Amino acid sequence: MTAGPLVVLVGPMGSGKSTVGALLAERLGVPYRDTDADIVAAQGREISDIFVDEGEPYFRELERQAVAAAVAAHTGVLALGGGAVLDEGTRELLAGLPVAYLSMDVEEAVRRVGLGAARPLLAVNPRRQWRELMDARRPLYTEVARVVVATDDRTPEEVAQAVLDALELKDV
Repeated sequence: MTAGPLVVLVGPMGSGKSTVGALLAERLGVPYRDTDADIVAAQGREISDIFVDEGEPYFRELERQAVAAAVAAHTGVLALGGGAVLDEGTRELLAGLPVAYLSMDVEEAVRRVGLGAARPLLAVNPRRQWRELMDARRPLYTEVARVVVATDDRTPEEVAQAVLDALELKDV
């Protein structure tokens, strides 16, 4: 077995990476890790505060470092922040790993994320901004993914099962 995570989840905010990741880890009997949570723990503040106080480039560097550390050390289920795939080095790190892209359409995103949530990149006109983010990121998610799992109108349990099936993994 190759080193690195058993499963890596990528996708936009609200796609269910954290919820599905925790379910997958439980079903596979392995630890769960979320790079956004790693950043929050290391910085002692929320990601939205990092964006406001330090700016997106600073956050992206923290994210790049968090992903590199997690890919090198974690052997369970790993969820990445929605923008982690923007970094070319991160995309290279993910090459060959069992990456699942959790996809969803804009209406599902609005339903899940909401319009008032603390999402720094969706502060103004969230629907339009979400579409623009996805236009830029969808090709990158697809590039790194071994499998694509649609999450629209599915429960987290159904998405977790679809990821297991697509990656041909058996739960414990």
